[in-house]
Amino acid sequence: MDSTLPRAASAARRRRRLQSRIREGLRDLTVQIALLNHQVGNHLELRDADLECLDLVSRYGPIGPTALAKRAGLHPATLTGVLDRLERGGWVIRTPNPSDRRAILVQVLKDREAEGVQMFSALNTAIDGICSEYDDSELAMITEFLHRVAREGQRATDDLAES
Repeated sequence: MDSTLPRAASAARRRRRLQSRIREGLRDLTVQIALLNHQVGNHLELRDADLECLDLVSRYGPIGPTALAKRAGLHPATLTGVLDRLERGGWVIRTPNPSDRRAILVQVLKDREAEGVQMFSALNTAIDGICSEYDDSELAMITEFLHRVAREGQRATDDLAES
């Protein structure tokens, strides 16, 4: 009897278990980040959608409201309410778009941005500690994996939004 068959079946089972553990780990991470974001939002007196939009503006801004709505997966009318609350709270400003005076751009006010960043400092410090346990090639692989998963998550989101 060929002994490679049981080894191949065992390797396939082991790989399926590892892939399942990765999916479980990503689900756990998603839940924990959502809970952390909710707590940060509570401390900053921001709704979950407001905090998400603030993060998007911080990362991709200055950004137009239409592009922000698309990135956030929000209806433009909903985004208007979010931006109104963020502007009233002193988190963002809307300025004329220099390339199209009829349009506006949204940008984060830097002094308030630091307040939001501070709320994530404990997690960022912990991540730095975890990263210190990996060499550069391992960190590069983890980074690539996370970016690929994020792209596929975006694709899945877009597919659901279109259906």
